Amino acid sequence: MHAKPHVLVVGGGFAALETAFLLRMRLHDQVEIKLVSNSDQFVFRPNSIYVPFGADPGSLLVDLHKPLARRNIGFELGSVVEVDPDSRLVSLAHGTCLRYDKLVVATGADTHAREVPGLGEHAATIWTPESMLDVRRRFAEVRDRARRGERQRVLFLVPPNNKCSGPLYEIVFMLETWLRRQHSRENVDITWSTYEHGFIQAFGPRLHELVSREYGERGIDGHVEEVVSEVLPGEVRYVDGSSRGYDHLIAFPPYISAVRYDSLPSDDRGFIETDLQTRLVTGHDDVYAPGDAGDFPIKQAFLAFLQADAVADHIAADVTGRDFRTPFDSVSMCIMEMFDKATFAQVPVELTGDPARPVRVRPDADGDYKVGTSPVWRLGKKMLGFAVPMRFAAGEPFHAGKAWQAMDVGIKAMSGMLAD
Repeated sequence: MHAKPHVLVVGGGFAALETAFLLRMRLHDQVEIKLVSNSDQFVFRPNSIYVPFGADPGSLLVDLHKPLARRNIGFELGSVVEVDPDSRLVSLAHGTCLRYDKLVVATGADTHAREVPGLGEHAATIWTPESMLDVRRRFAEVRDRARRGERQRVLFLVPPNNKCSGPLYEIVFMLETWLRRQHSRENVDITWSTYEHGFIQAFGPRLHELVSREYGERGIDGHVEEVVSEVLPGEVRYVDGSSRGYDHLIAFPPYISAVRYDSLPSDDRGFIETDLQTRLVTGHDDVYAPGDAGDFPIKQAFLAFLQADAVADHIAADVTGRDFRTPFDSVSMCIMEMFDKATFAQVPVELTGDPARPVRVRPDADGDYKVGTSPVWRLGKKMLGFAVPMRFAAGEPFHAGKAWQAMDVGIKAMSGMLAD
């Protein structure tokens, strides 16, 4: 190890930036930190759900140059092509090789629409701000045709291997509210079809019950355990031989790792195998994989923050010689937008080892498993949507410091009052 350890962070999303900024906050000038990303802009993807309803995609972007420079974090624009953990080298596409003492691989996940025959050709998919503009165009067409008295069928689809379907649930609720406000709801049939065994399966029975109730009240036709086999023009076919028709299909494709690392142990989708609590890559004591690049089966921003916290603390403990104090504790928090109200969920989960149901709500969760719906929760959604980009733009970690402590107190107080 160098006299001053060199920490190399690969990626430009939640886990990468949180790790880099938190390390700088904790260790100050005790380490050299460099971040490598194939983009010089952070995309606040959770707010992309507003793009179909008029939000500017440019509002989701945070330029990385100033905040990284402010925190004396080096920046290299480039794509990783190889990691050599034996030599502690990372090779970039433009030929540069970077050495490290500690490596944080946080290149995230991507989607793979081609995995479902016909999905990429016939569906509007949610993932990038650009793809959300296609969803916007389709929703406008649905509204305009419905206003003219034409019956429209909008089908929402979650195929197998999607690792975080929450944003699509938000969009279906937002569409229903938006259509009512646009005075065009009565001529639109909205159907939901998911491979999951329950609605938002990963977050347990309380969210399934809440979504079921909301679907019933809003006239959304919801279906679970429907596994798509192919998509044709105007028709989705399933493995059991059934099919559904549509005029517009909105889908959240299967997940894959954004970058595959042949030198690191990974599963069949490219997600890197890790130790649960430290996020250390299996078989390596100097390589970490927090966030969506790792093998934790739920891909979600809040969990990425918690994993980044664990990585930063583990590295800090190694550098300073103190004890490791904050292992990753998989308690998800999310706020689901509906436009007329929002749903809050705090869900402690654990791994099951069952590929069909990889996580479950902890049996001993008791009062820590909270779900509630209220118009007031829209305030919490807006606070998070403002605070995260602001913190990153300032070169500060989100999940640390006085700002987060104040927000955490507020969220806990609200959840205590508004939980069902």
